[in-house]
Amino acid sequence: MTWITGLLETTVRLAIPLLLISLAELYGQRAGMVNIGLEGLAALGALVGFLICYGTGSVWLGLLCGGLAGVAVNMVYAFSTIHLCADHTVYGMAINIFAPALASFLYRVFTDDTSGLKQVQILSGVNIPFLKDIPVVGNLLFNQNLMVYITVVLVIFTAIFFKKTRFGLNYKAVGEHPQAAATLGINVVGIKYLACTICGFLSGVGGAYITTCYSGTYTDGIVAGRGFIALAAVIFGRWNAKGVLLACLFFGLCDALQIKLQVLGIGIPYQFFQGIPYIATVMLLSIIGAKQAGPKANGQPYRRELR
Repeated sequence: MTWITGLLETTVRLAIPLLLISLAELYGQRAGMVNIGLEGLAALGALVGFLICYGTGSVWLGLLCGGLAGVAVNMVYAFSTIHLCADHTVYGMAINIFAPALASFLYRVFTDDTSGLKQVQILSGVNIPFLKDIPVVGNLLFNQNLMVYITVVLVIFTAIFFKKTRFGLNYKAVGEHPQAAATLGINVVGIKYLACTICGFLSGVGGAYITTCYSGTYTDGIVAGRGFIALAAVIFGRWNAKGVLLACLFFGLCDALQIKLQVLGIGIPYQFFQGIPYIATVMLLSIIGAKQAGPKANGQPYRRELR
């Protein structure tokens, strides 16, 4: 029971950054913006969040600055794909190449020491009296850091926003048929830029969460493919907030499981265990990838003159 409880607690901690990055892509794709550069945005957010937290001692300022760094880089993608009608995949891959390299360079410039491991004080948990003492689910639900609860609230808000609000419906219309949305007076370009802003911010916060709320340090490759798994989580979650939450919990469980299996000391190379989340991703996509379809205008350039 202790092993299972520890597995579930680790699942939640590992699922939160993935959930933030997945919500970032959900907001992007609902407006027709397929951004595969999540890995790069999260990597830069992780570095900026860590440096700000290391310099100021404030985790919240680190999270904010990590998100703003993601927005700044994603605006290059936004301008290129919205105004220049460039290919989404090409500029997304460009971010994946450029941003992690920039993060690695900035880390060495600002720390001026590649031999020592710099660390910050991670965000502590919020102890809810009495409730945290409930067997099994006490620590799982009532002894998490504040960002966990904020992320859950964000999931609820996202579900309500896209299903119950007028602006949310207009937002989805841009991803389904932007030309038709424009004839109804919807600001298509403005919503696409808003989507890129939200996508960049949440991706950066997701990366900053890893370094300021989970690991407490920064190393090259610390995002560890979460940006690519987030793309799969959006597909697996059928482009809605509830489905994305369940997908991220599943991938978080796979990640937690591989960590727990390594600790058991089974006579199998640890690289096999590290591959469990990625194997699960490929298997799920192979099963449901061809059966599901996202917004119809996903990844397509929007030209005002077309009707």
